[in-house]
Amino acid sequence: MNLLTIHLHNLRFYSYHGLHEEEKIAGGTFEVNADIKMKTSDKIEEISQTLDYSKAYDVIKAFMNQPTPLLETLAQRIVDSIHELDDRIVDVSLTVTKCNPPIIGFSGNVGVSLQKTFDS
Repeated sequence: MNLLTIHLHNLRFYSYHGLHEEEKIAGGTFEVNADIKMKTSDKIEEISQTLDYSKAYDVIKAFMNQPTPLLETLAQRIVDSIHELDDRIVDVSLTVTKCNPPIIGFSGNVGVSLQKTFDS
């Protein structure tokens, strides 16, 4: 069995995720990285033999446009929805980073990572 990993990295969104009112009103910049592992044949010569990464991007974008209080919930929803795109997907790793969290005196970013392996 061959495993192919499709990478979608450094995807930037302006979104309204968070528990605090100021996050829901002002929003902020988020970065998403996804690695999608799938079973493939020996030769890949047509898009039907792999995953169209634009469809995975569309899933990520749709969820990034839906305000969600917890990044953990957001990550779970994205991972499960990416898996639903193709039954050859065996593993999805996703990181969502809040680039400038509204924490007084804080410098840096915060985020969550989720890796989920699916039974084949």
